[in-house]
Amino acid sequence: MPSQILLLSIRPKYAEKIFDRTKKVELRRVRPRLLNEGDLVLVYVSSPQKAVLGSFNVKKIIEKPIIQLWDEVENKAGITSEEFYDYYEGVTVGVGIFFKNIQTFIQPVKLQVLRDNLSNFRPPQSFCYLTKTQFETVNFLAQCQKKIND
Repeated sequence: MPSQILLLSIRPKYAEKIFDRTKKVELRRVRPRLLNEGDLVLVYVSSPQKAVLGSFNVKKIIEKPIIQLWDEVENKAGITSEEFYDYYEGVTVGVGIFFKNIQTFIQPVKLQVLRDNLSNFRPPQSFCYLTKTQFETVNFLAQCQKKIND
């Protein structure tokens, strides 16, 4: 099991690009400090879907001045340069989380199911770290739902 498990909140249109593999890097204004190469990231898709759709492993993380970051992610981020510079307005350094081993859950784990099975669960605004028990619960729910619907 990876040393860190991150639950990352992503807007639906960007999550879709991750899972259809047209997006190769997730951009962030702030680096999740405990996240490292090889760690696992669960993708929570924000409203209106409100569900964990799948996961990926961290291939590498880069922190660079905005212009240098754009040069590296231009064809991998799934956004236009205008969207990129709007997102990073007001900051000088940006973060890119590259991924590998993308897994899509056959059945998303919806927010209500998460709340029913994880006490006090609140989806993160940006990201949060999951405990081993929380991860095992989400993983079980994804597998359990998959078997039910097969």
